[in-house]
Amino acid sequence: MKTSRMINKFVAMYRKLTLAFVLCLSIGSAVGDERDLPPNIVILVADDLGYGECGCQGNPQIPTPHIDSIATRGVRFTNGYVTAPFCSASRAGLLTGKYQTRFGYEFNPIGADNEDPEAGLPVNQKTLADVLHDVGYATSLIGKWHLGGTARYQPQRRGFDEFFGFLHEGHYFVPPPYRGVTTMLRRKRLPGNKEGRWVSPQGDLVLTTHMGHDEPDYDANNPLFRSGQPVNEQTYLTDAFTREATDFIQRHKERPFFLYLAYNAVHSPLQGADPYMQKFAHIEDIHRRIFAAMLSNLDDSVGAVLDCLTDQHLERRTLVFFISDNGGPTRELTSSNAPLRGEKGSLYEGGIRVPFLCQWPGQIPAGRTFDHPVISLDMFATAIQAAGAPDGKGLDGVDLLPYLKSEAPDAPHRTLFWRTGNRTALRHENWKLVRSAGKNKADKWELYDLNADLSETTDLAGSDADKVAELQSIWSQMNDQMIAPIWTPQR
Repeated sequence: MKTSRMINKFVAMYRKLTLAFVLCLSIGSAVGDERDLPPNIVILVADDLGYGECGCQGNPQIPTPHIDSIATRGVRFTNGYVTAPFCSASRAGLLTGKYQTRFGYEFNPIGADNEDPEAGLPVNQKTLADVLHDVGYATSLIGKWHLGGTARYQPQRRGFDEFFGFLHEGHYFVPPPYRGVTTMLRRKRLPGNKEGRWVSPQGDLVLTTHMGHDEPDYDANNPLFRSGQPVNEQTYLTDAFTREATDFIQRHKERPFFLYLAYNAVHSPLQGADPYMQKFAHIEDIHRRIFAAMLSNLDDSVGAVLDCLTDQHLERRTLVFFISDNGGPTRELTSSNAPLRGEKGSLYEGGIRVPFLCQWPGQIPAGRTFDHPVISLDMFATAIQAAGAPDGKGLDGVDLLPYLKSEAPDAPHRTLFWRTGNRTALRHENWKLVRSAGKNKADKWELYDLNADLSETTDLAGSDADKVAELQSIWSQMNDQMIAPIWTPQR
Protein backbone atom coordinates (compact mmCIF):
# COMPACT_ATOMS: atom_id res chain seq x y z
CA MET A 1 0.00 0.00 0.00
CA LYS A 2 2.84 2.36 0.89
CA THR A 3 4.53 1.72 -2.44
CA SER A 4 1.25 2.32 -4.26
CA ARG A 5 0.72 5.67 -2.50
CA MET A 6 4.26 6.75 -3.39
CA ILE A 7 3.68 5.83 -7.03
CA ASN A 8 0.41 7.79 -7.08
CA LYS A 9 2.15 10.84 -5.55
CA PHE A 10 4.89 10.60 -8.14
CA VAL A 11 2.37 10.36 -11.00
CA ALA A 12 0.42 13.36 -9.68
CA MET A 13 3.61 15.41 -9.33
CA TYR A 14 4.71 14.37 -12.82
CA ARG A 15 1.38 15.43 -14.25
CA LYS A 16 1.61 18.85 -12.55
CA LEU A 17 5.15 19.39 -13.76
CA THR A 18 4.20 18.31 -17.28
CA LEU A 19 1.19 20.62 -17.28
CA ALA A 20 3.31 23.53 -16.03
CA PHE A 21 5.92 22.81 -18.69
CA VAL A 22 3.28 22.70 -21.43
CA LEU A 23 1.74 25.95 -20.18
CA CYS A 24 5.13 27.66 -20.21
CA LEU A 25 5.76 26.46 -23.74
CA SER A 26 2.30 27.61 -24.74
CA ILE A 27 2.72 31.07 -23.22
CA GLY A 28 6.19 31.41 -24.69
CA SER A 29 4.92 30.34 -28.07
CA ALA A 30 2.01 32.78 -27.89
CA VAL A 31 4.31 35.66 -26.93
CA GLY A 32 6.72 34.71 -29.67
CA ASP A 33 3.94 34.47 -32.21
CA GLU A 34 2.59 37.87 -31.22
CA ARG A 35 6.04 39.38 -31.45
CA ASP A 36 6.44 37.92 -34.92
CA LEU A 37 3.06 39.06 -36.21
CA PRO A 38 3.07 41.67 -38.97
CA PRO A 39 1.53 45.02 -38.08
CA ASN A 40 -2.13 45.85 -38.22
CA ILE A 41 -3.03 48.35 -40.93
CA VAL A 42 -5.63 51.03 -40.26
CA ILE A 43 -6.61 53.57 -42.93
CA LEU A 44 -8.88 56.37 -41.72
CA VAL A 45 -10.50 58.29 -44.56
CA ALA A 46 -12.34 61.58 -44.14
CA ASP A 47 -14.71 62.59 -46.92
CA ASP A 48 -14.40 66.05 -48.53
CA LEU A 49 -12.19 67.41 -45.73
CA GLY A 50 -10.27 70.46 -46.92
CA TYR A 51 -6.52 70.90 -46.61
CA GLY A 52 -6.81 73.78 -44.14
CA GLU A 53 -9.38 72.42 -41.68
CA CYS A 54 -7.49 70.33 -39.08
CA GLY A 55 -5.74 72.01 -36.19
CA CYS A 56 -2.39 70.57 -37.27
CA GLN A 57 -3.00 72.13 -40.68
CA GLY A 58 -3.51 75.58 -39.17
CA ASN A 59 -7.23 75.87 -38.34
CA PRO A 60 -7.73 77.50 -34.91
CA GLN A 61 -11.54 77.59 -35.10
CA ILE A 62 -12.44 73.88 -34.92
CA PRO A 63 -10.27 71.86 -32.51
CA THR A 64 -9.22 68.46 -33.85
CA PRO A 65 -6.93 67.15 -31.09
CA HIS A 66 -7.36 63.45 -31.93
CA ILE A 67 -6.60 63.80 -35.62
CA ASP A 68 -3.71 66.11 -34.69
CA SER A 69 -2.37 63.45 -32.31
CA ILE A 70 -1.52 61.26 -35.30
CA ALA A 71 0.85 63.99 -36.46
CA THR A 72 2.22 64.34 -32.93
CA ARG A 73 2.88 60.60 -32.65
CA GLY A 74 4.06 60.29 -36.21
CA VAL A 75 4.40 62.40 -39.33
CA ARG A 76 2.43 65.05 -41.18
CA PHE A 77 2.91 65.14 -44.95
CA THR A 78 2.77 68.77 -46.04
CA ASN A 79 2.69 67.78 -49.71
CA GLY A 80 0.26 64.87 -49.52
CA TYR A 81 -1.86 64.25 -52.63
CA VAL A 82 -4.67 62.05 -53.89
CA THR A 83 -5.07 60.80 -57.45
CA ALA A 84 -8.37 62.55 -58.27
CA PRO A 85 -10.30 65.59 -57.06
CA PHE A 86 -13.45 63.60 -56.28
CA CYS A 87 -14.44 60.54 -54.31
CA SER A 88 -14.72 57.40 -56.42
CA ALA A 89 -11.67 57.67 -58.67
CA SER A 90 -9.56 58.77 -55.69
CA ARG A 91 -10.59 55.67 -53.71
CA ALA A 92 -9.84 53.44 -56.70
CA GLY A 93 -6.25 54.69 -56.68
CA LEU A 94 -5.90 54.39 -52.92
CA LEU A 95 -7.13 50.77 -52.79
CA THR A 96 -5.10 49.52 -55.78
CA GLY A 97 -1.84 51.45 -55.42
CA LYS A 98 -2.10 52.44 -59.10
CA TYR A 99 -3.19 55.51 -60.98
CA GLN A 100 -6.80 54.61 -61.71
CA THR A 101 -6.37 55.88 -65.28
CA ARG A 102 -4.10 52.87 -65.87
CA PHE A 103 -7.22 50.70 -65.78
CA GLY A 104 -9.71 53.23 -67.12
CA TYR A 105 -11.50 54.20 -63.92
CA GLU A 106 -11.53 57.97 -64.27
CA PHE A 107 -14.86 59.46 -63.20
CA ASN A 108 -17.30 59.73 -60.31
CA PRO A 109 -20.60 57.81 -60.43
CA ILE A 110 -23.33 59.54 -58.47
CA GLY A 111 -26.99 58.77 -57.87
CA ALA A 112 -28.45 56.15 -60.21
CA ASP A 113 -25.09 55.86 -62.02
CA ASN A 114 -23.87 53.86 -59.02
CA GLU A 115 -26.07 51.01 -60.24
CA ASP A 116 -24.80 51.07 -63.81
CA PRO A 117 -23.26 47.58 -64.21
CA GLU A 118 -20.26 49.14 -65.97
CA ALA A 119 -19.55 51.63 -63.16
CA GLY A 120 -17.21 50.17 -60.58
CA LEU A 121 -13.64 49.28 -59.73
CA PRO A 122 -12.74 46.71 -62.42
CA VAL A 123 -12.82 43.20 -61.02
CA ASN A 124 -9.44 42.38 -62.55
CA GLN A 125 -7.78 44.87 -60.17
CA LYS A 126 -6.60 43.57 -56.81
CA THR A 127 -7.42 45.71 -53.81
CA LEU A 128 -5.25 46.15 -50.74
CA ALA A 129 -7.82 44.01 -48.93
CA ASP A 130 -7.30 41.20 -51.48
CA VAL A 131 -3.55 41.24 -50.94
CA LEU A 132 -3.67 41.39 -47.13
CA HIS A 133 -6.43 38.80 -46.89
CA ASP A 134 -4.26 36.40 -48.87
CA VAL A 135 -1.43 36.65 -46.30
CA GLY A 136 -3.67 35.97 -43.31
CA TYR A 137 -5.14 39.33 -42.35
CA ALA A 138 -8.68 39.85 -41.11
CA THR A 139 -10.11 42.57 -43.33
CA SER A 140 -12.98 44.99 -42.84
CA LEU A 141 -14.51 47.94 -44.66
CA ILE A 142 -16.60 50.18 -42.46
CA GLY A 143 -18.26 53.19 -44.05
CA LYS A 144 -18.38 54.39 -47.64
CA TRP A 145 -17.52 52.14 -50.59
CA HIS A 146 -18.40 54.13 -53.77
CA LEU A 147 -16.60 51.73 -56.09
CA GLY A 148 -19.61 50.04 -57.65
CA GLY A 149 -23.16 49.49 -56.47
CA THR A 150 -23.94 46.23 -58.25
CA ALA A 151 -23.23 42.71 -57.03
CA ARG A 152 -19.90 41.96 -58.67
CA TYR A 153 -18.24 45.06 -57.22
CA GLN A 154 -19.41 44.72 -53.62
CA PRO A 155 -16.74 44.85 -50.89
CA GLN A 156 -16.99 41.23 -49.78
CA ARG A 157 -16.13 40.21 -53.32
CA ARG A 158 -13.11 42.55 -53.23
CA GLY A 159 -11.15 41.10 -50.33
CA PHE A 160 -13.09 42.35 -47.32
CA ASP A 161 -14.20 39.71 -44.84
CA GLU A 162 -16.64 42.14 -43.25
CA PHE A 163 -18.57 45.16 -44.48
CA PHE A 164 -20.74 47.64 -42.61
CA GLY A 165 -21.67 50.70 -44.60
CA PHE A 166 -23.19 51.89 -47.86
CA LEU A 167 -22.33 51.54 -51.54
CA HIS A 168 -23.11 54.92 -53.15
CA GLU A 169 -21.47 58.35 -52.86
CA GLY A 170 -23.27 59.63 -49.77
CA HIS A 171 -25.76 58.87 -47.02
CA TYR A 172 -27.81 60.75 -44.47
CA PHE A 173 -26.32 60.59 -40.99
CA VAL A 174 -29.70 59.89 -39.40
CA PRO A 175 -32.89 58.74 -41.13
CA PRO A 176 -35.99 60.92 -41.47
CA PRO A 177 -37.43 62.74 -39.61
CA TYR A 178 -33.84 63.74 -38.68
CA ARG A 179 -34.20 63.78 -34.90
CA GLY A 180 -31.31 64.89 -32.72
CA VAL A 181 -29.58 66.88 -35.44
CA THR A 182 -29.65 70.19 -37.28
CA THR A 183 -29.99 69.54 -41.01
CA MET A 184 -29.13 71.88 -43.88
CA LEU A 185 -30.43 70.94 -47.34
CA ARG A 186 -29.89 72.46 -50.75
CA ARG A 187 -32.99 73.50 -52.68
CA LYS A 188 -33.72 75.25 -55.97
CA ARG A 189 -36.33 77.47 -54.33
CA LEU A 190 -37.48 78.19 -50.79
CA PRO A 191 -41.03 78.26 -49.38
CA GLY A 192 -42.88 81.12 -51.07
CA ASN A 193 -40.77 80.56 -54.22
CA LYS A 194 -37.98 82.66 -52.73
CA GLU A 195 -34.19 82.47 -52.82
CA GLY A 196 -31.64 82.63 -50.02
CA ARG A 197 -31.90 80.75 -46.73
CA TRP A 198 -34.94 79.51 -44.78
CA VAL A 199 -34.82 78.28 -41.16
CA SER A 200 -37.61 76.29 -39.53
CA PRO A 201 -39.27 77.71 -36.39
CA GLN A 202 -37.52 75.04 -34.30
CA GLY A 203 -34.16 75.92 -35.88
CA ASP A 204 -33.35 72.30 -36.73
CA LEU A 205 -33.93 72.50 -40.49
CA VAL A 206 -32.23 74.95 -42.84
CA LEU A 207 -32.97 75.21 -46.56
CA THR A 208 -30.62 77.09 -48.86
CA THR A 209 -30.56 78.01 -52.56
CA HIS A 210 -26.93 79.15 -52.66
CA MET A 211 -25.83 76.17 -54.78
CA GLY A 212 -28.71 76.45 -57.24
CA HIS A 213 -29.79 72.80 -57.09
CA ASP A 214 -31.46 70.27 -54.82
CA GLU A 215 -29.78 68.00 -52.31
CA PRO A 216 -28.98 64.70 -54.06
CA ASP A 217 -31.18 61.70 -53.24
CA TYR A 218 -28.40 60.02 -51.31
CA ASP A 219 -30.49 57.31 -49.67
CA ALA A 220 -32.46 56.26 -52.76
CA ASN A 221 -31.88 52.51 -53.13
CA ASN A 222 -28.78 52.93 -51.00
CA PRO A 223 -29.37 51.14 -47.68
CA LEU A 224 -26.84 50.51 -44.98
CA PHE A 225 -25.54 46.95 -45.19
CA ARG A 226 -24.01 44.56 -42.72
CA SER A 227 -22.29 41.81 -44.69
CA GLY A 228 -24.69 42.05 -47.60
CA GLN A 229 -27.91 42.42 -45.63
CA PRO A 230 -29.74 45.74 -45.14
CA VAL A 231 -29.86 47.05 -41.56
CA ASN A 232 -31.94 49.72 -39.85
CA GLU A 233 -29.41 51.97 -38.12
CA GLN A 234 -30.70 54.76 -35.90
CA THR A 235 -27.36 55.93 -34.45
CA TYR A 236 -25.72 58.99 -35.98
CA LEU A 237 -23.67 57.44 -38.74
CA THR A 238 -20.23 58.70 -37.71
CA ASP A 239 -20.79 57.19 -34.25
CA ALA A 240 -22.17 53.96 -35.70
CA PHE A 241 -19.08 53.51 -37.88
CA THR A 242 -16.86 54.11 -34.87
CA ARG A 243 -18.81 51.56 -32.82
CA GLU A 244 -18.32 48.97 -35.57
CA ALA A 245 -14.64 49.81 -35.93
CA THR A 246 -13.79 49.42 -32.25
CA ASP A 247 -15.77 46.17 -32.16
CA PHE A 248 -13.76 44.84 -35.11
CA ILE A 249 -10.48 45.78 -33.43
CA GLN A 250 -11.46 44.07 -30.19
CA ARG A 251 -12.59 40.89 -31.96
CA HIS A 252 -9.43 40.58 -34.03
CA LYS A 253 -6.75 41.83 -31.64
CA GLU A 254 -4.96 38.48 -31.59
CA ARG A 255 -4.32 38.36 -35.33
CA PRO A 256 -3.18 40.94 -37.86
CA PHE A 257 -6.02 42.97 -39.31
CA PHE A 258 -6.68 45.57 -41.99
CA LEU A 259 -9.34 48.14 -41.12
CA TYR A 260 -10.41 50.50 -43.90
CA LEU A 261 -12.56 52.99 -42.00
CA ALA A 262 -14.04 55.28 -44.64
CA TYR A 263 -16.17 57.87 -42.87
CA ASN A 264 -18.71 59.85 -44.88
CA ALA A 265 -18.09 62.88 -42.66
CA VAL A 266 -17.76 65.68 -43.58
CA HIS A 267 -19.52 64.99 -46.91
CA SER A 268 -23.02 66.39 -47.40
CA PRO A 269 -25.80 66.24 -46.41
CA LEU A 270 -24.94 68.67 -43.65
CA GLN A 271 -26.25 67.21 -40.38
CA GLY A 272 -24.78 68.22 -37.04
CA ALA A 273 -25.64 66.26 -33.88
CA ASP A 274 -27.18 68.32 -31.07
CA PRO A 275 -24.31 68.05 -28.52
CA TYR A 276 -21.82 69.25 -31.11
CA MET A 277 -24.12 72.02 -32.30
CA GLN A 278 -24.21 73.25 -28.70
CA LYS A 279 -20.42 73.02 -28.50
CA PHE A 280 -20.12 75.46 -31.42
CA ALA A 281 -23.05 77.72 -30.54
CA HIS A 282 -20.63 80.66 -30.66
CA ILE A 283 -20.26 80.29 -34.46
CA GLU A 284 -22.92 82.61 -35.83
CA ASP A 285 -23.17 81.25 -39.37
CA ILE A 286 -25.37 78.14 -39.13
CA HIS A 287 -23.74 76.72 -42.26
CA ARG A 288 -20.29 76.84 -40.70
CA ARG A 289 -21.62 75.72 -37.31
CA ILE A 290 -23.06 72.49 -38.74
CA PHE A 291 -19.77 71.80 -40.53
CA ALA A 292 -17.85 72.40 -37.28
CA ALA A 293 -20.16 70.00 -35.45
CA MET A 294 -19.60 67.29 -38.06
CA LEU A 295 -15.82 67.71 -38.05
CA SER A 296 -15.60 67.70 -34.25
CA ASN A 297 -17.74 64.56 -34.16
CA LEU A 298 -15.40 62.95 -36.68
CA ASP A 299 -12.40 63.96 -34.59
CA ASP A 300 -13.86 62.37 -31.45
CA SER A 301 -14.52 59.22 -33.46
CA VAL A 302 -10.92 59.08 -34.64
CA GLY A 303 -9.94 59.50 -30.98
CA ALA A 304 -12.13 56.55 -29.97
CA VAL A 305 -10.45 54.31 -32.56
CA LEU A 306 -6.97 55.38 -31.46
CA ASP A 307 -7.91 54.86 -27.81
CA CYS A 308 -9.18 51.39 -28.63
CA LEU A 309 -5.83 50.50 -30.19
CA THR A 310 -4.09 51.73 -27.04
CA ASP A 311 -6.49 49.95 -24.69
CA GLN A 312 -5.95 46.68 -26.55
CA HIS A 313 -2.15 47.18 -26.40
CA LEU A 314 -2.03 47.40 -30.18
CA GLU A 315 -0.75 50.93 -30.68
CA ARG A 316 2.86 49.89 -31.32
CA ARG A 317 1.72 47.05 -33.57
CA THR A 318 -0.44 49.22 -35.81
CA LEU A 319 0.40 51.39 -38.80
CA VAL A 320 -2.24 54.14 -39.00
CA PHE A 321 -2.90 56.47 -41.93
CA PHE A 322 -5.31 59.41 -41.96
CA ILE A 323 -6.26 61.09 -45.23
CA SER A 324 -9.07 62.94 -46.98
CA ASP A 325 -10.27 61.52 -50.30
CA ASN A 326 -10.10 64.94 -52.02
CA GLY A 327 -10.15 68.63 -51.30
CA GLY A 328 -13.09 70.30 -49.63
CA PRO A 329 -16.06 71.61 -51.64
CA THR A 330 -15.90 75.04 -50.03
CA ARG A 331 -19.13 76.53 -51.41
CA GLU A 332 -21.08 73.43 -50.48
CA LEU A 333 -19.67 72.71 -47.00
CA THR A 334 -17.49 75.72 -46.03
CA SER A 335 -14.62 73.15 -45.94
CA SER A 336 -11.50 75.30 -46.32
CA ASN A 337 -8.50 74.41 -48.46
CA ALA A 338 -6.51 77.45 -47.31
CA PRO A 339 -3.95 78.51 -48.37
CA LEU A 340 -4.52 76.53 -51.55
CA ARG A 341 -6.40 77.55 -54.68
CA GLY A 342 -9.43 75.57 -55.84
CA GLU A 343 -11.72 72.98 -54.30
CA LYS A 344 -13.17 69.53 -54.88
CA GLY A 345 -13.41 68.81 -58.61
CA SER A 346 -10.46 71.06 -59.45
CA LEU A 347 -6.89 70.01 -60.27
CA TYR A 348 -5.50 73.12 -58.63
CA GLU A 349 -3.87 72.26 -55.31
CA GLY A 350 -7.09 72.74 -53.34
CA GLY A 351 -8.72 69.83 -55.13
CA ILE A 352 -5.94 67.25 -54.77
CA ARG A 353 -3.62 68.23 -51.90
CA VAL A 354 -5.15 66.97 -48.66
CA PRO A 355 -4.53 66.37 -44.95
CA PHE A 356 -2.29 63.28 -44.88
CA LEU A 357 -0.94 61.86 -41.60
CA CYS A 358 0.71 58.63 -40.47
CA GLN A 359 1.82 57.01 -37.21
CA TRP A 360 3.55 53.79 -36.17
CA PRO A 361 5.04 54.25 -32.69
CA GLY A 362 8.46 52.69 -32.37
CA GLN A 363 8.88 52.46 -36.13
CA ILE A 364 8.32 56.00 -37.41
CA PRO A 365 9.93 58.99 -35.66
CA ALA A 366 7.33 61.12 -33.91
CA GLY A 367 6.41 64.75 -34.31
CA ARG A 368 7.93 65.57 -37.66
CA THR A 369 6.80 66.93 -40.99
CA PHE A 370 7.74 65.42 -44.33
CA ASP A 371 7.88 68.00 -47.09
CA HIS A 372 8.55 65.90 -50.20
CA PRO A 373 5.49 65.09 -52.33
CA VAL A 374 3.73 61.83 -51.48
CA ILE A 375 0.45 60.42 -52.79
CA SER A 376 -2.33 58.14 -51.56
CA LEU A 377 -0.94 55.36 -53.78
CA ASP A 378 1.97 55.09 -51.35
CA MET A 379 -0.26 53.69 -48.61
CA PHE A 380 -0.75 50.46 -50.57
CA ALA A 381 2.98 49.98 -51.19
CA THR A 382 3.86 50.86 -47.58
CA ALA A 383 1.22 48.54 -46.14
CA ILE A 384 2.14 45.45 -48.15
CA GLN A 385 5.83 45.93 -47.43
CA ALA A 386 5.15 46.23 -43.70
CA ALA A 387 2.86 43.20 -43.86
CA GLY A 388 5.41 41.05 -45.64
CA ALA A 389 3.01 40.53 -48.53
CA PRO A 390 4.32 39.79 -52.03
CA ASP A 391 5.55 42.85 -53.83
CA GLY A 392 2.78 44.33 -55.91
CA LYS A 393 3.29 44.35 -59.66
CA GLY A 394 2.90 47.57 -61.57
CA LEU A 395 2.34 49.78 -58.53
CA ASP A 396 2.70 53.53 -58.85
CA GLY A 397 3.04 54.01 -55.10
CA VAL A 398 6.27 53.50 -53.16
CA ASP A 399 7.05 52.22 -49.68
CA LEU A 400 7.38 55.33 -47.52
CA LEU A 401 9.00 53.69 -44.49
CA PRO A 402 12.62 54.00 -45.67
CA TYR A 403 12.05 57.72 -46.28
CA LEU A 404 10.38 58.25 -42.92
CA LYS A 405 13.23 56.42 -41.19
CA SER A 406 15.82 58.48 -43.13
CA GLU A 407 17.15 55.29 -44.73
CA ALA A 408 16.44 56.54 -48.27
CA PRO A 409 18.17 59.79 -49.28
CA ASP A 410 15.97 60.86 -52.18
CA ALA A 411 12.37 62.02 -52.48
CA PRO A 412 9.77 59.27 -53.01
CA HIS A 413 8.49 60.94 -56.20
CA ARG A 414 9.83 63.44 -58.70
CA THR A 415 6.65 63.39 -60.77
CA LEU A 416 2.92 63.02 -60.06
CA PHE A 417 0.19 62.74 -62.70
CA TRP A 418 -3.53 63.55 -62.93
CA ARG A 419 -6.20 63.14 -65.58
CA THR A 420 -9.96 63.49 -65.18
CA GLY A 421 -11.47 63.94 -68.61
CA ASN A 422 -10.33 67.26 -70.08
CA ARG A 423 -8.81 68.36 -66.78
CA THR A 424 -5.19 67.37 -66.47
CA ALA A 425 -2.20 68.18 -64.30
CA LEU A 426 1.39 67.25 -63.58
CA ARG A 427 3.66 68.01 -60.68
CA HIS A 428 7.35 67.61 -61.51
CA GLU A 429 9.65 68.56 -58.63
CA ASN A 430 8.42 72.03 -57.60
CA TRP A 431 6.69 72.77 -60.91
CA LYS A 432 2.95 72.35 -61.51
CA LEU A 433 1.33 72.16 -64.94
CA VAL A 434 -2.49 72.45 -65.03
CA ARG A 435 -5.05 72.39 -67.81
CA SER A 436 -8.62 73.14 -66.71
CA ALA A 437 -10.38 72.81 -70.04
CA GLY A 438 -14.16 72.92 -69.88
CA LYS A 439 -17.28 74.54 -71.27
CA ASN A 440 -16.32 78.01 -70.11
CA LYS A 441 -12.52 77.70 -70.06
CA ALA A 442 -9.91 77.82 -72.77
CA ASP A 443 -7.97 74.65 -73.51
CA LYS A 444 -4.61 75.97 -72.36
CA TRP A 445 -1.87 74.93 -69.98
CA GLU A 446 -0.97 76.96 -66.90
CA LEU A 447 2.38 76.80 -65.14
CA TYR A 448 3.11 77.45 -61.45
CA ASP A 449 6.21 77.33 -59.27
CA LEU A 450 4.83 75.79 -56.05
CA ASN A 451 7.91 76.67 -54.03
CA ALA A 452 7.36 80.38 -54.67
CA ASP A 453 3.60 80.36 -55.29
CA LEU A 454 1.76 77.76 -53.20
CA SER A 455 -1.60 79.37 -53.93
CA GLU A 456 -1.10 79.20 -57.72
CA THR A 457 -1.80 82.88 -58.29
CA THR A 458 0.86 83.67 -60.92
CA ASP A 459 0.67 81.74 -64.20
CA LEU A 460 4.19 81.54 -65.65
CA ALA A 461 3.22 79.78 -68.88
CA GLY A 462 3.56 82.95 -70.96
CA SER A 463 7.04 83.74 -69.68
CA ASP A 464 8.57 80.23 -69.59
CA ALA A 465 7.51 78.38 -72.72
CA ASP A 466 10.47 76.00 -72.46
CA LYS A 467 9.37 74.74 -69.04
CA VAL A 468 5.80 74.30 -70.29
CA ALA A 469 7.07 72.25 -73.24
CA GLU A 470 9.26 70.13 -70.95
CA LEU A 471 6.40 69.34 -68.58
CA GLN A 472 3.94 68.75 -71.42
CA SER A 473 6.32 66.15 -72.78
CA ILE A 474 6.56 64.40 -69.40
CA TRP A 475 2.76 64.48 -69.02
CA SER A 476 2.30 63.03 -72.52
CA GLN A 477 4.78 60.23 -71.83
CA MET A 478 2.85 59.29 -68.70
CA ASN A 479 -0.51 59.70 -70.38
CA ASP A 480 0.56 57.24 -73.07
CA GLN A 481 0.77 54.60 -70.33
CA MET A 482 -2.89 55.12 -69.40
CA ILE A 483 -5.99 53.80 -71.13
CA ALA A 484 -9.25 55.41 -72.21
CA PRO A 485 -12.07 55.53 -69.66
CA ILE A 486 -14.04 52.28 -69.45
CA TRP A 487 -17.08 54.17 -68.14
CA THR A 488 -18.36 57.73 -68.43
CA PRO A 489 -21.26 59.36 -66.57
CA GLN A 490 -24.66 59.24 -68.23
CA ARG A 491 -25.58 62.85 -67.55
